[in-house]
Amino acid sequence: MASAVTKVTKVLPGRSVFFVCDVQTRFRNAIFGFPEMVATASKMLKSPSHEGIVTALGPTVPELPAEPLGDLHLGTIEKTLFSMATSEVIAILKERDLKSVILFGIESHVCVLQSTLDLLELGYDVHIVADGVASCNKEEVPIALARMRQAGAQITTSESVLFQLQRDSSKPGFKAFSKVIKEEKDATQQSISTLLSMRSLL
Repeated sequence: MASAVTKVTKVLPGRSVFFVCDVQTRFRNAIFGFPEMVATASKMLKSPSHEGIVTALGPTVPELPAEPLGDLHLGTIEKTLFSMATSEVIAILKERDLKSVILFGIESHVCVLQSTLDLLELGYDVHIVADGVASCNKEEVPIALARMRQAGAQITTSESVLFQLQRDSSKPGFKAFSKVIKEEKDATQQSISTLLSMRSLL
């Protein structure tokens, strides 16, 4: 009997979008690893490799300003759902023919999980940035990541995603990209050390 072929799901440059989920100041003291999660989100938004960003549940923390993003900021969407897959967000994805959703933020076991399950059900590829998601209770995170992976999401890291989007060191933006990676090296190590310390289910 032939073995099953595992589907290869790649980040698609030109058809990818970052989803920044509920990273708000009012959650700062409630979330384990909040500063490290924000540092990862900041690195993602600084990188010249992305194509678009959608944020949810109102204004994000001041460390993640939308203004410098210009046309890349596709919208900050108010929501009451625990999922980012609102009708307004899905309309943006369809209008721009986006296929790969790169998701980070909070909380791993609530809004990140429900967004992931809904997006997968709608046929989108979902990539979870493991060093960019957090919850109030850190023990929730590995269970949520395992659940998302079981459902078909790709569990990855910020640096891995950014290199997949960059793809080629000969591209014009590589020098700026490399500068961001080098500048964020210490923050990346801290985020991985803090946020991945409990994730034995990966």
